[in-house]
Order: sequence, then structure tokens, then C-alpha cells
Amino acid sequence: MKIAICQINPIIGDFDHNTALIREAVNRARSSGCSLAIFPEMSLMGYPPKDLLLKPRFVTENLKRLEELSAEAHGTAILCGYVDRNPNETGKPLINSAALLVEGRLAGKGGKRLLPTYDVYDETRYFEPSPRSLVFELGGIRWGVTVCEDIWNAIDFPEVPRYDVDPVADLAAARIQVLVNISASPYNLDKGAVRLGILKQIAGKYDIPTIFCNQVGGNDELLFDGSSMVVDQNGRLVRLGKQFEPDFIIWDTEKSYREIRDPWPEIEESVLKGLVMGTRDYAKKCGFKRVLVGLSGGIDSSLVAWIATEAMGPENVMGVEMPSPFTSQMSREDAKKLSENLKIRFEEIPITPMFQSYLDALAPLFKGLEEDQTEENIQARIRGNLLMALSNKFNALLLTTGNKSEFAMGYCTLYGDLSGGLAVISDVPKTLCYRLARYINREREIIPQRVITRPPSAELKPDQTDQDTLPPYDILDDIMESSVEKNLSFEEIVARGHDPAVVRDVLRRLAFNEYKRWQAPPGLRITTKAFGLGRRYPIARGKQLY
Repeated sequence: MKIAICQINPIIGDFDHNTALIREAVNRARSSGCSLAIFPEMSLMGYPPKDLLLKPRFVTENLKRLEELSAEAHGTAILCGYVDRNPNETGKPLINSAALLVEGRLAGKGGKRLLPTYDVYDETRYFEPSPRSLVFELGGIRWGVTVCEDIWNAIDFPEVPRYDVDPVADLAAARIQVLVNISASPYNLDKGAVRLGILKQIAGKYDIPTIFCNQVGGNDELLFDGSSMVVDQNGRLVRLGKQFEPDFIIWDTEKSYREIRDPWPEIEESVLKGLVMGTRDYAKKCGFKRVLVGLSGGIDSSLVAWIATEAMGPENVMGVEMPSPFTSQMSREDAKKLSENLKIRFEEIPITPMFQSYLDALAPLFKGLEEDQTEENIQARIRGNLLMALSNKFNALLLTTGNKSEFAMGYCTLYGDLSGGLAVISDVPKTLCYRLARYINREREIIPQRVITRPPSAELKPDQTDQDTLPPYDILDDIMESSVEKNLSFEEIVARGHDPAVVRDVLRRLAFNEYKRWQAPPGLRITTKAFGLGRRYPIARGKQLY
């Protein structure tokens, strides 16, 4: 029996687009001789729809489209995710559901039994746990269907709660012969290997093959990598979908496959693919055909410009350099050289006259006061204003270029370099930015080598470098990761070998600058704890170092 695993990229709330993707994949499955086509969690509406689920018309439209697909299900059965109404008067009004469509009818339905509320998830806001999983017979095989989180109770993870219910164990007790998991599982570093470990453990424990069908695409901050897979009853990975691309994978239950070994790409390749996909999808799903990047001649803006070019094509990217009195000739040369290497449009707007106008206007009020960060921030805000003007005029999405290390320390200017519609690398630590740049240059120089080797600088005052006010980035990034992603205490971080004074300063600045991060553009998530959707800290708080 042939099974089609349909790894699609839905647009949240675009039912025409999503049903068209499903129809296209079903037709392909039918022509390929597949008896069943499997689609991801909530594939009819896209995940996560968030408070669109509170709109009754939105839920009604999803049920209408399910009914239309049911009428069209002939020859090849369809298994897809949708949202159903809770038939009971008590509990939340909706159920995150899975439907089996066979020969013009809804032949069976079940739903998600485990509802995550940690990290980026908030499913109990909308859903009631389903009382049962979907079980059905097809092609002489007994199938059991879980939805995303339902398989995560099979293995212990530090940040994942243990549930009283184990849907996989219940389905195994029901004597299923194949387990299916339809998912909208977002990407973070090493997530593919973690998912594979879960599927292998299930196969080993219950002696059943498992199909994992995952959504692909960027939806706001979340990146969905696809990486759909099949693990056979012996725990061997035998089918694997593309990463960060739509895919169509066929698995034949009667065919023998070789095991796929070493399935995961290098971290640099994976992160870059994810950021390119996330930038492209965010721009296009928001209606932008062009993007705009402020070029400083530094590592961050160079990296974002490369990502933008890969995502949108060079003809749809504009790079803008805005030299100030403190911009070095080297930075100007490197920004222009990068643009030439990428073949993107390059414009230069000197800001020295505008900066002087600000200083002249403020001189009476600033009389007798020393220059400080105020004058530095004025330059950043002039640049932000110019970039937003270009964004408005050319209907181009402005990409913010700050990295995670800078966001953590508040080493960025409100209404200046924080201006923009998408913070492409806001979850990429500075040390990883350098690794990505070297990976981009692995075959030929695209990012000028001086950009990678010279000390980073904001160039907002004479002879400035980042390390004037920040610890070396390898130290900063380790402290930041220890606090933000691992939730280690001050004492535990110091015990890792760091200077207590440096740790204290980093944690103080991390807490103090929460207000800036609240006002930053949405950023693409690649780690287990990005600033934004999955990290909820108060702005007004005590001074203790947690």
C-alpha cells in the first residue's frame, strides 16, 4: 500500500490557497497510485492561527472547506488536520482535530489529546483535549493517528511536561499497525534529531512503523522545517522529507528501504536555509515583493543582505549605506563590494548634514553638557527614519539587522536600528553570525573578508568597537545562552568559569533592556528560547539577578 506524505506550506487563514495545495497533492497522490494522502496538523487553516480561532466565521469556513474536500475524496483517502467544534457544553469550544475523508464522506475523526502551553504554545487558550485519537482501517491495515504533542510523552525532555495521558500507549493497546503523527512542529537547532529520537523510541517499544508529517514554511516568528519522516518497526529512518521546502514523499508499506544515516545537515546550512525561508515567507505572506537593508559594512548587515538576496532574488533587494562623520572608508568600501558581489541595488545617503542639523537645533538645550550616547543614538535614528521613508515610498519591507547578542544587551537604538518590519537574525548569537558568514564564503568570497576579520563596531564615535562596552562575544554568548535558554542562576553561570562582575553586568543589562525588546520587530526563531513569542518577562521588575 502506497502512502503519500504531503509536506505543504499553508498560509494562515488563506483557505483558497490551502485547499488548493491539498487538492494538488491529492491529485499527485492519486496519479502515483497512493491509497492515502497525509497532511499536517491544521493544514486547512495553517498553524498557528492564534486568536483567529475566536472568530466563529473562521471556524465555520474551515468546516465548510473540509466538507468540500470530503466530497472530492475519491480513489485516494485524505487524512488532514482541521479544527472541530466541541460537542459538549463544558470546556473550551474547539478541538484540534484530524479527519479521514474516504469516497466522498467524512469516514472518521479524532483529535489532539495533549495540549502544550509551554514555550511558544498556548493551546489551552482555545482547545479542549480530544477524548480520543482517530483509529481507522484502510487497505487491511489498522491505523492510529496522533496530533503533534501526542507523541512527546514518549520520552523525557527537561522543558516538556509529563502528561497523565499517553495517546501512543492507548493506540498501541488498540492494536494499531501503523502510527501516524500529523504535526506543525516548529524548528530550532537540533530539533530534527530530537523528533527522530522520539519516533525510534516508539518503534522500539511498540514494534510499529511511525509516519511523521510536518508543516513547512515561515509563519511570523516561527519556522517550520518540514523534515517529515518514516521510521520502520525496527527503528530505522527509511524516508525523509526536505528541510525548509515543500515535499511529497511516498512510502510503500510492502517495500523494503535502506536506512538513512547521518540525515541532518550542518548547523550553518540548516540555520541559513531556515532564515532564507522565513524571510521569504514573511515578506510574501505579508504582501511584499521587495526588501530593504541598511548596510553598515559590518558582519550583521552583510549577513542579512545575503539572506535577503537568497530569499527574494537580487533584483528585489536594495542595500542602503548611510555614512556619518565616523564611518570608516573601509566600511564604505566593504558595503559597496558586498552589494556588487550580491548584484543588488546599492544606494548611498550621507547623513552628516542631517546629523549636524540635529546638533545645531539641540545646541541651546545641550549647552554645557558632555557628548554621550545621545549623539550616537541621533545618528541611528536618522538612519532609521531614512530607511522607513524608503520602505514607505517603494513598498519594500525593511529588514532589521541586529543579532541576538545585541538584543540581549540593549546594544541597539529604539526608533533607530530597531526600526523595521522583520528582525531576521535577532535569534542568532554574534558568534554564530561569524560562523554563518564563513560558511557563506566557503567556496568563494561573497562577504568581504575584512568584514569577518576586523573588530566589530557601531561607528557612532571615533575609534569605537563593540568591546568598549560589551564583553568579548564568546563570553557574552555563553552567559546569555546560560541565562536565556538554560535558565541558570547567577551562581550557576559563575560556576561555569565566568567573572562574577561580568556575569552580574550581563544579567543586569539583560533585565534592564526588556522594554526595548518589547518594541522590536518580530524575529525569526532558531533557538529553544528566542526573544519574543516564547519568552515572557515583565519590564517593571525587581533588581534581583535571576
